[in-house]
Amino acid sequence: KRVFSQPIERFFPILARLKVLRGTVFDIFGYTEERKMERALIRQYEKDLDAILPKISEANLDIAVALAELPLAIKGYGIVKLKNEQKAAKRREELLDAFANPDRGLDRAAE
Repeated sequence: KRVFSQPIERFFPILARLKVLRGTVFDIFGYTEERKMERALIRQYEKDLDAILPKISEANLDIAVALAELPLAIKGYGIVKLKNEQKAAKRREELLDAFANPDRGLDRAAE
């Protein structure tokens, strides 16, 4: 925890009320590359789930679960998050390939 001086603590209620600006054009932190990447990842995740949900079968269920859990691997801030995102992107390609071809690559995809 951090200790802040009395003058700084006066701004916290104001910041709390400005929370309604998150996700709008007035969200000044929403223009950072990291936030843009996060929003793009959300769209990609939704698109991937929309594509695989109708095609789930017993043969590719483990792969679908691994793909659905993939965002949990993207943790951290700054460079750590970027590295985790790059690893997850590679893993996503492997999982999508294994999902399309469940008879090959199931061992690797179900990890």
